[in-house]
Formats: sequence, structure tokens, C-alpha cells
Amino acid sequence: MDVTIYAMWFLIPLVFIIAIATKIARGRAIFDPRSNRPHPPVMNGISLIRLLYMLLTKGLRAMIHDQQKRSGSVFTLGFFGLKVTFLVGPEVSGHFFQGAESEISHGNMLDFTVPMFGKEVGYGVDFDTRYEQMRFYSDALRRPSNLRIHVGSILQEVEDYFVKWGQEGIVDLKHELDMLLMLISSRCLLGKEVRDKMFDDIHMLFHELDNGMRLLSVLFPYAPTPANRRRDRAHAKLSEIFTEIVSSRRSSNQAEKDVLQNLMDSKYKDGRSTTDAEVTGMIISLLSGGMHTSSLAGAWTGAHLLSSPRCLTAALDEQKQMVEKYGDCIDYNVLLEMDTLHRSIKEALRMHPPAAIYFRKVHKSFIVQTTEGAKYEVPRGHTVASPILFNSNLPRIYKDPDVYDPDRFGPGREEDKVGGKFTYTAFSGGRHTCVGEMYAYMQIKVIWSYLLRNFNLKLVSPFPQTDWNKLIPEPKGRVMISFKRQRLPSI
Repeated sequence: MDVTIYAMWFLIPLVFIIAIATKIARGRAIFDPRSNRPHPPVMNGISLIRLLYMLLTKGLRAMIHDQQKRSGSVFTLGFFGLKVTFLVGPEVSGHFFQGAESEISHGNMLDFTVPMFGKEVGYGVDFDTRYEQMRFYSDALRRPSNLRIHVGSILQEVEDYFVKWGQEGIVDLKHELDMLLMLISSRCLLGKEVRDKMFDDIHMLFHELDNGMRLLSVLFPYAPTPANRRRDRAHAKLSEIFTEIVSSRRSSNQAEKDVLQNLMDSKYKDGRSTTDAEVTGMIISLLSGGMHTSSLAGAWTGAHLLSSPRCLTAALDEQKQMVEKYGDCIDYNVLLEMDTLHRSIKEALRMHPPAAIYFRKVHKSFIVQTTEGAKYEVPRGHTVASPILFNSNLPRIYKDPDVYDPDRFGPGREEDKVGGKFTYTAFSGGRHTCVGEMYAYMQIKVIWSYLLRNFNLKLVSPFPQTDWNKLIPEPKGRVMISFKRQRLPSI
């Protein structure tokens, strides 16, 4: 891992996102004089310089590990008038994930998403409206009845895509999954008319929109940079396309079985229907976030499986059992039985979470008890950080955390429960759990079950390093695999 790039990826957002996006002024933190609770130990001055040196030379995990040994599982970094309190480990993360929005929230840290998705959705609207929009997402992507509908369409896209591979060859797995997931998303989220008529345009526009997730655009979302201008043009064109589709469906009373239709049919608690602009913003948000994350999760899963003969054999044996039991059928119920493949994806996400660290803003002071037994008050005005990458690699929870071992989640071990409900947070947790988690697993399981059943695969490039230049860390460079068409024999 290039620890210098990694460190800068962490350090720059830590200083600038918190300082600029949350608009913190020096001395803004308000302390309750009636409280007798001590605050977490603060690292500043020489201690902070030592930590930053370690961050730059050895990386985030080493820095947090060193500070945890010195100060315990809760500590604060103080610099430039900022106070960032780290909550290390699942035992101290409860309030971070479960606290009410009025007590702890993202604050203004995600304002950079507004020009990407629109002012009518997400962090462009008040919390109550955003919460109801999250309910619309949840209804569309979590209900088993809605998930079942999509399996056939996903499988059809997968079959049609891989039939073009031919008998054997070498491909970039990351690129192939990116293209396939865009096709799947176009079909299941946007509908058949977009998939059949506008795929190339949509794919190009989302590529431009994705530039809004680069570090400079995150720090300065409204700066007149070339990337931001391309992002804004892409958003305007996507809005035009989707608004036309929504209006056409509504005027013709046309109804489809896709997520776009679910969002169109959604109603707020006061009885108001979603507007065309809201539906457009929500569908852009879903596509932008979910598609890219699923593609990277699928690529990491493949890289690990093809680098571990034991894990690959276990995944192949499970597919043989499925074929023996159900033939070529892959439906929702069959996918639910693929425990080995599910754990393989889950382990890849443990080692390569979509975000290395989560941040929240404290609006109301709260008490936290450390794993060492101390009790601290985290004051209002602090920013709190949950270092997901570090928490996912704690040796006291995960045995040999740097080893890819899907069995750690299996019966008899269940390491993802050792530290309580927030031990595993690749999809966040509590009030902030990703609504697309089940849909993401479903997509990746369909893709990899098909690949394992129909191809002999090998990783021909070195195992990829992580590209920390991206806001969502991804495999660096190409992930080259060789394939040879070969039907998986049954047991």
C-alpha cells in the first residue's frame, strides 16, 4: 500500500472537509460547565506532530493502533481549532450509529452531493424529508417481494453479457464488472426503455458525474473547475432524460416493474406524491452510489477468490451443490442458500470497505465508556470519527485480520458478532445502514455464481493494491483475469 497517498487521502479530508464543509469556527465547541465528566485525552502539539509523521510514513491503521495503545479506545486529535474524537472499536460506536439526528449527524459534510444529485433530495432537503425519501429507497430495495422481481432481469443481463466473452481470453475484471453493473442498473432501476435505447448516453453521463466524487470536487463542490463543470453538465442532461421518462410514464399511465416506478408511486406521510424532480434526484443518487460500490465489491471478491485456492474451491463446491439440487435455476431462494458465496463477498468488504472512515458532527454532548473502563464526555461541537478500516481489522475480534478468510463469519466462529451489533459496519449500521445492502449482495451473487458455473478463471495480474486517490477506494489499475469457458460439473 502506498502509505503516503493513503495518509494524504485521510489527512486532507480530515482538515478541509471538517473545516470547510462544517464551517467550524475556533471556539465553537460548547462545554457544559455542570458536567464533571472528563473529556477524552487530547493529542496536540508535539504529540500531534508525532502522530501525523506516523500517518505519513506508516498509514492510518498504524497511527490509530499506536494512539490506541497510548490513550485507549477513545481519544481526540486537536489542531487548527478543531477537535476530532476517534471511537475505536465496536464497543464505543453505539451512539455514533444509533444517535438521533438532533444529537449527532453528518452536519454539512455531505453538501458536496447536492450538485451531483439535486437540491430536491438527500442533503439538499431537511432531515424529515430526507428520512421519508430513505423510506422510499428502503421499500424499493429491501422488501423481498421487490427483490424477487429483479433476479430474472439481473440473470438475463449477466447471461447476455458473458456470452460475448467467447471461449477463452483475458479481460480486465474491474472494467467488465463496471460495464455489467451499469447494464443491470439500467434495466432494474431505470427500466427497459432506458436499457434498450439510452444505455450508451447514460453510461457516459454517469462517468462524468462520478468526477464529482474526486477529492477536489468534494472539498470545493462549487468551484469553477473543469471536473465540476462536466459534473454539472452531466447532471443537467441526466435530469432532462429522467424527467422526460417520468413525465411520459405518468401521462400515459404506463407502469413498469422497476425501482423508478417504485419511487414514482411513493407518497409522503402527508399524502403528497413525489415530484418529477425528486424522483430524478433519487434515481441518480441510487445509481451513482450503489452501482460503483457493487462493481468494486465484485472486483475485490473476485481478486481474493482467485488468489485463494482454498476459498475458491469452497465457492465452487457450493455451486456444484446448487446445480445438483436446482439444476441451472438461479432465483431469489437459491441465492439465499449460497452462504459460502455470501461470506466471500462479506469478507472482501471487511478488508476493503467502501469508506476507510466515517465522520459525524456532535450536536449534543454524550457519554461513552471505553473498552478500558474509563468514561468520557464527548462535547458538543466535536467531530467524531469511526475508523471503519481499522475497526474491521482488530485482532481481538478478527483472527488473522489480514488473511482473507470467509469462514470467519460461519457457524461456530461468527466473528462479526464478537463485539456486538456494530462489529461489522462495511454497510454502516444502526440508523445509517445502507438501504441497498441486500440488493448489492443479490447482484454480486448472481454475477459470481454464473461466472463460477461457466468459466475456469485465473488472476493473471498481481493482486491489486488499493487506489487511495479515490473517495471510494478501489483496486489500483487493472485486475486482469484469464477465462476459459467450462461448465461446472455437478457433484
